[in-house]
Amino acid sequence: MACCTGYCAAEAQFTRKLAERDLRRYCRRGPDKVTRLLLTELRRWPLQGMSILDVGGGIGVIGMELASSGVSSATVVEASPAYFDVARGEVESRYGSRPTRFVVGDFTAMAPTLPDADVITLDRVVCCYPNAEDLLRSAAQRARRLVAFSYPRNRWYVRAFIAFENFWRRLRGNPFRAFLHPPERMHAVLGAAFLVRGTARLGTAVWLIDLYHREMAHVPHQ
Repeated sequence: MACCTGYCAAEAQFTRKLAERDLRRYCRRGPDKVTRLLLTELRRWPLQGMSILDVGGGIGVIGMELASSGVSSATVVEASPAYFDVARGEVESRYGSRPTRFVVGDFTAMAPTLPDADVITLDRVVCCYPNAEDLLRSAAQRARRLVAFSYPRNRWYVRAFIAFENFWRRLRGNPFRAFLHPPERMHAVLGAAFLVRGTARLGTAVWLIDLYHREMAHVPHQ
């Protein structure tokens, strides 16, 4: 269960060694199952000419995969400097002359300084952010069209797994923590921002993927 978290804990948890391992795995196998499902849902929408902002982008898989879908530009925000370094080279190589931007730090703190994007993605990010409501509220404020994100199912075996992981990290002095946030609270935040959840809900035994779209009457003027 790999996720993204606050800036300091991310530095300790997501090292250069892990970033290079994830890149090798991606080069051999492509996106993992959860990310593939999120990409499948995104590709149901017309992405031609749209800008994307990938929060907690890791090695940049979503940006790389959507480069061939006609998106006009990509921004990757990543809390881990090691993952940021890997993502920059990989994403830039896919976009050529199209604009790319890379920001390292805590998205919630930096969101007011970032430009709006048509599509905002958060793949396994809210699960390890202590305040998912602030995180999604910041994403909704920047999203012109779509917000797509994955998060853990609220099931007993998922809760048990997260509790065990956090206990083990505490024993080892690792500040990184995972969180299981109530889905109804996340839904309420996005609904208050005039975003509507699609009828399809993809997922695995552990993860769910939700995609929210903004109704045209509430699309911000550019």
